Amino acid sequence: MSIDKSLRRKSGMSGSRSVLTRAERIEALKADDKWTDGRSPFNLPKVRVMKLGKKPKKAAKTAEAAKDAKGAKPAAGGKK
Repeated sequence: MSIDKSLRRKSGMSGSRSVLTRAERIEALKADDKWTDGRSPFNLPKVRVMKLGKKPKKAAKTAEAAKDAKGAKPAAGGKK
């Protein structure tokens, strides 16, 4: 049975997850040099999940965009 469209979440899986799969945890341990070959994949130590936050807007880019908007010609069909 499928879920009704009105009950679905719009964001889906776009948010950050708080739990990693076993393979992702092993990759993180390898990156931190805490994994040795031949080790059992069970009973792994905890691995911190880095949550991605919103990137702050840079003032320089917004200032350039404002200058471009002031000097830009209005689009055809727009109000004058």
